[in-house]
Amino acid sequence: MNHITAKIRGIKYTPLLCRKLHTFNFSKLDKALSKEATFVLKIDNKNHIALSWWVSAKRTRSYPYARVYDSLSFAGKKVTIIPIVKDEGKDGDRDFLQWDTVSLMSLLGIYVIIAYYSEATQSSRYDKKITKQGFDIDYLKDQIKKLLSYQSDALHWNLSQIDNIAEIGKKALNSYDRIFKALEIEMHSKESAEKRIAELRKGKDAFMELSRNLAEMAQKRESITIQPKENLNGIKGTITITNYLGGNYYFTSDEVELHDKNIHLIDAKHTKENKLPSLGDIKDGLLKMILFTNLEDVKINSEKFTPIPILKLTTADTFKLEKMSQPKRIMLEVLKKEAKTNNFKILLNKKFII
Repeated sequence: MNHITAKIRGIKYTPLLCRKLHTFNFSKLDKALSKEATFVLKIDNKNHIALSWWVSAKRTRSYPYARVYDSLSFAGKKVTIIPIVKDEGKDGDRDFLQWDTVSLMSLLGIYVIIAYYSEATQSSRYDKKITKQGFDIDYLKDQIKKLLSYQSDALHWNLSQIDNIAEIGKKALNSYDRIFKALEIEMHSKESAEKRIAELRKGKDAFMELSRNLAEMAQKRESITIQPKENLNGIKGTITITNYLGGNYYFTSDEVELHDKNIHLIDAKHTKENKLPSLGDIKDGLLKMILFTNLEDVKINSEKFTPIPILKLTTADTFKLEKMSQPKRIMLEVLKKEAKTNNFKILLNKKFII
């Protein structure tokens, strides 16, 4: 297994596949959240922000990276809302926010609002599960107002959010208590959730330590686990990225290949269908390209390599480029332009198209 170290001094990247964002007034925040995953929020005549939100704290659900990616073409402050915990009830999942998520957003210059769900309805399909979870809108509005007058960078804002993690966690658990009692549904163990939040109460250093350990464990798991839908040739590699503030960020590359002094850092997106992977999948991969194209001082065991970031797309064997629909062709041309502009390669079914 390859363990790679690298540095990032700053992020330079021009996104071209961001979708056009609709604008909503601040007073209509709840309507905006119910309609769109990413949008521009007009707070007053002077202030606009690009806002995205995560359905769950886990990055493998509902393409949160794609939602964040869509905000990147906006010139002003880019903000993303992430629930500290999402509990779907005894028959569903429960996900907690991890430090590596906050770090990635900090590296990308995205301001994070750590939030909580305050309403939900019972699932019609599962007796012990809730659905249609909604954020506490008043809390979000209050945080957005604070953010407007905040002058420092995203990293420092995000660290200040971590300082309030115990309080936010308590609000989240109290909300869930109320929701589950009202709907007469059993939730996951409150005791284990309180333990996680008790750890977080020790302050942001404990939060960083706890989540960093979990992130390293997840990174190790991910580096030895090949997802069934992934079609991989190289071997997975772990990357520890240090930024100018000395913070360590842990990531994985789906595949790592060494070619003399070049190191191929590959993010792979696969579909079994006779078409390209979904746009959400591709944008998810592009967020990794933003990181990989900004790496410097890339080493394995103190030996230096030149990074070659690659977005790898694989499809069913019957896929033919010339039979793609016109909208897909246009999308692929824009993707190729984005690759050229930002210096990464696209590998489509074993053939480099950029």
